[in-house]
Amino acid sequence: MSLESAVLARLAAWRHAPAWLVAFSGGLDSSVLLHLLATAAQQHELPLIRAVHINHGLQAVSDHWPAYCQRVCDELNVPLDTVPVQVAPGASLERAAREARYVAFSELMKVDEVLLLAQHQDDQAETVLYRLLRGAGVRGLAAMSHSRSLGQGHAVRPLLDVPRKTLEAYAAHHGLQWVEDP
Repeated sequence: MSLESAVLARLAAWRHAPAWLVAFSGGLDSSVLLHLLATAAQQHELPLIRAVHINHGLQAVSDHWPAYCQRVCDELNVPLDTVPVQVAPGASLERAAREARYVAFSELMKVDEVLLLAQHQDDQAETVLYRLLRGAGVRGLAAMSHSRSLGQGHAVRPLLDVPRKTLEAYAAHHGLQWVEDP
């Protein structure tokens, strides 16, 4: 089964959503997901596809990413919302950034829209490992879910069963470029 077929099968339950919002960082994972969906929309009847870039402003280089994401979206003919967020200081910068992202996503989503997140199989394994190391209980070891409610809609991870090497092969085949988060 092709990557496109696998992703569209994973998204079958949400094919009648008013819109699919792709969380687009400009990295490999979200670049593949956005390209795949924008290309699939030319051959299949899919919901409106929009991209959302969250700018955490945590690194000097990240100030260039919104413009990069806009260029990619222009090439794919996909509208882009760029949202700057303030990350609360605290013990875990990663956790604070994630919480700020999800608040922004929730505020953008309209009724029954679907936010598509590009976490993949390798991310899933990493999440379980980190949770094991932190002494998570049974619930914590469940790792990331394929879907959950978010705001007025749903968050879905259609790549969660896909290894990173498959995404790299797709990107190479289609000549995709992406940004690397140092």
